[in-house]
Amino acid sequence: MRFLTLILLFFFSFSASSQVIPAAELTFDYFSLLKNKNIGVVANQTSLIGNTHLIDSLLSSGICVKRIFCPEHGFRGNADAGENVQTSKDSKTGLPVISLYGKNKKPYPADLQGLDVVVFDIQDVGVRFYTYISTLHYVMEACAENNILLLILDRPNPNANYIDGPVLKKDFHSFVGMHKVPLVYGMTIAEYAQMINGEGWLSKKIKCNMQIVKCRNYSHSKKYNLLVKPSPNLPNMQSVYLYPSLGLFEGTNVSVGRGTPFPFQVIGNPFIDSTLFYFIPKSTIGAKNPIYQNKKCYGFDLRNSSDTVFTLKYIIKMYNLSSNKEAFFNPFFQKLIGTDEVIPLIKAGKTEEEIKALWQTDLENFKEVRKKFLLYD
Repeated sequence: MRFLTLILLFFFSFSASSQVIPAAELTFDYFSLLKNKNIGVVANQTSLIGNTHLIDSLLSSGICVKRIFCPEHGFRGNADAGENVQTSKDSKTGLPVISLYGKNKKPYPADLQGLDVVVFDIQDVGVRFYTYISTLHYVMEACAENNILLLILDRPNPNANYIDGPVLKKDFHSFVGMHKVPLVYGMTIAEYAQMINGEGWLSKKIKCNMQIVKCRNYSHSKKYNLLVKPSPNLPNMQSVYLYPSLGLFEGTNVSVGRGTPFPFQVIGNPFIDSTLFYFIPKSTIGAKNPIYQNKKCYGFDLRNSSDTVFTLKYIIKMYNLSSNKEAFFNPFFQKLIGTDEVIPLIKAGKTEEEIKALWQTDLENFKEVRKKFLLYD
């Protein structure tokens, strides 16, 4: 009996010590840095300590939060993709909520006036066109220009176990692709911030004064299941894993299931021959005006797909099935994928392996640069 008890104690001790803990939960590591300071917080619905929002935890600990800044989808995370988010007041705390996804994507000097520290705590998914890293860039730049410390509370990246996709070409720089990185870059938000600083990507190569609180027990190879959906149309881990591949369809005439219960887990449109599967997008929270609203979209159900890494096979398949290939791609596709080389190759009938061969050298070069900024094994 005593031997069994020792084994159980060891097992539970080992399990606790190996559990991944996001930085926000390590309050002993950073609350003392914020005491007697005026604080701004870049946050959304993912900024949690257990089941309690970071803002509530800070306020209940006597930390002086002055302003909240929110990215795409808003502070509560229910705005549509691309929808302008308005500056407002938080109904619970009465704090001003300054939108960084509307007419302005960078904090104004007046927004930062009187602040000593800005805390950044947002769950990323590790894909270049997911705009939280663009918000990170502009927050870093504003803090650097106004001599304000940026404290980054790191979170695991659920797609950090691999690197793939073309490296962004400078001609396709936009808010959905600001930096010379692959489509899937294999870094946490804090590692990415170090790269922004270290590679001189801020305006005039200025440097942001940063402090980082690392996750505990984390490595890039560890599977990490998100407990809160990072945006309205990524409701589960299947959508998060498929997002790098299916996100490219936003630059085509194919729906990814916005307005259904399974966004980024299905693909289809009304313009291919009917298949065994179809879905009908409806107006919903987070997808108020989905493409092909109330129309049958024929395509494929990927809810049981085993694909957990980036692939072009779905784009290639849907293009080949399209009855109007000239209308399949739109200019946004090149911004999303970050190059003009892929569309001609798909149209020429090249295989995924042949297309991916284009960027292998760029990926190897990126991996060497990336090494300098990693925080985890």
